[in-house]
Amino acid sequence: MSGLLCGLSYPISAQDLSVAAAANVRFALEEIEKVFEKKTKLRININYSSSGKLSTQIIQGAPFDVFVSADEEYPKNLQKAGATANTPKVYACGTLVLWTTKSGLSIKADGKILSNNRVQKIAIANPKTAPYGRAAIEWLKKKGLYAQVEHKLVYGESVAQTTQYILAGACEIGLTAKSMVMAEEMRGKGSWVEIDIKYYEPIRQAAVITTFGQKKHPEASHKFFDFLFSPEAQKIWKSYGYK
Repeated sequence: MSGLLCGLSYPISAQDLSVAAAANVRFALEEIEKVFEKKTKLRININYSSSGKLSTQIIQGAPFDVFVSADEEYPKNLQKAGATANTPKVYACGTLVLWTTKSGLSIKADGKILSNNRVQKIAIANPKTAPYGRAAIEWLKKKGLYAQVEHKLVYGESVAQTTQYILAGACEIGLTAKSMVMAEEMRGKGSWVEIDIKYYEPIRQAAVITTFGQKKHPEASHKFFDFLFSPEAQKIWKSYGYK
């Protein structure tokens, strides 16, 4: 069963596999979770939050068996800290999109609408803890927009919170993960455009087994980790816009 989107902790039984996952993978991973649990009869608890926050929790000893990150850097840093049991492996590449649910806003990939007076608030994920936030800042700077719109930026703790800001209309527009707008509950809401990958570093998302997982649930941890790269899981990743 999935954990809370905000990443709150809760008791985990000895039979459960505990997974820490980046907020952007929530919808795709929920599908993967169902298929995995049906095939293996293993039960999973998933905590969703920003990769940075989850990484810090793992360093501090949080009982997560597998870490599904929004980039490669956080898992690599965990490996350097001796908190992983294997080498991080990229399971998918994420895509950044510009999205609005406000009618009448004509958005294009050039982002010029962001400097328009009709746009007062722009939602992005916190670049200090969320890889998609870093990608958003990189795009804004390369397009020469950052100085013009910096005062409009509203930072969500994670891509999930950023998406909620846009969906609720708290921000007229924002930058989020394509996987969020591709989710069933988001489809048909507002309009979005994909941001050209040449304007930001590829968001190579990696997973890793923690030392806790290797010690407490070695077989289950490896089964779930391997399943993330299976043809079944890869089909689901692709259906949510991952490359």
